[in-house]
Amino acid sequence: QVQLVESGGGSVQAGGSLRLSCAAYTHNIYCMGWFRQAPGKEREGVAAIHTDGNTRYTDSVKGRFTISQDNAKNTLYLQMNSLKPEDTDMYYCAAHPIILTPEGRSLCPPIIGTVGRGFAYWGQGTQVTVSS
Repeated sequence: QVQLVESGGGSVQAGGSLRLSCAAYTHNIYCMGWFRQAPGKEREGVAAIHTDGNTRYTDSVKGRFTISQDNAKNTLYLQMNSLKPEDTDMYYCAAHPIILTPEGRSLCPPIIGTVGRGFAYWGQGTQVTVSS
């Protein structure tokens, strides 16, 4: 079982910045990423960080958001700059055990372009509101 606790959401004006944090209460290494969802809309994968440190982003946040993690603190971050009203959503971090293939590769469930059905653990969410 993994407990994920997000923080850092809030209300900002367009062009502002926020940094979201997700504390993962676990001693194991997991696949992790950020999703967001607005009421009545489908959940969207926003940012992914892989076990080798590579990152991926959905097109609408490229160049504005940065995902990072501090393994020593078991904390995942999402730095959000140049925020736009359309970034207003509930933001969730998600975690899933690393998938080991018979060939010894380490895989993670997809994030970008998905709703995150492959992820086993979810935080409670933190609200981000961007006003114009």
